[in-house]
Amino acid sequence: MNSYSFLAESYDQLTADVDYPGLADYLERHFRRAKCPVRTVLDLACGTGSLTCELARRGYETIGADLSEEMLAVAREKASALDEGVIPPLLLHQPMEKLDLYGTIDACVCCLDSVNYVTRPDRLRRAFQRVHLFLMPGGLFIFDADTPEKLRAMDGQVFLDETEDTYCVWRGEWSPRRRVCTFGMDLFRREGDVWLRGEELHEEYAYEPEELEDYLRQAGFRDIRRYGDRTLRRPREGEQRIFFTARKD
Repeated sequence: MNSYSFLAESYDQLTADVDYPGLADYLERHFRRAKCPVRTVLDLACGTGSLTCELARRGYETIGADLSEEMLAVAREKASALDEGVIPPLLLHQPMEKLDLYGTIDACVCCLDSVNYVTRPDRLRRAFQRVHLFLMPGGLFIFDADTPEKLRAMDGQVFLDETEDTYCVWRGEWSPRRRVCTFGMDLFRREGDVWLRGEELHEEYAYEPEELEDYLRQAGFRDIRRYGDRTLRRPREGEQRIFFTARKD
């Protein structure tokens, strides 16, 4: 069962509550605080391209990179439908740890707990190194991560997402030994008068904030900071999602 292969066509329906304009607003607050102007932005693990296209509409030259061909296919449809005058994003089929761009970028964003999906720490360390390599001096890296507390609390939880054409039920299972929360998904999608059934397996690794900061330092980043979920304050106890910013000297 591959992550996002069957889910890709229904992903936007099932995540309709995600406020991409609000997320872009938050990222721009950090862009304005950066030491260098931000014009070119990489959306790492861009998925269906909702955030990538939102940033493109705001005038940024954008690149989206993702491991899932199926999610990128949806992103390409969105990019092709952008208004005239908007520069469509360049979309690349690449895993984080093998990121290979054609030039440098001013900022990289990686949102919606995408770093947790990298379940091997050595690969995440390499991904941070690749981001650092392609950032301009002074460039900014922003990402968020689900906290270990949040992932541990998912153990045994059953969730249901439903739209007019999609039904998705999923269950979380926490492995203390692996430090991984596994989400088994059963999906049903209606196409005409027929319901199609698919299964997917998603895994998220529980990185401690201190570990992520250490990986950033190893990659060469400086001025590393943590923030609460879409805030400019330090994370509070019990925070379920933490944002990180780091700068390349």
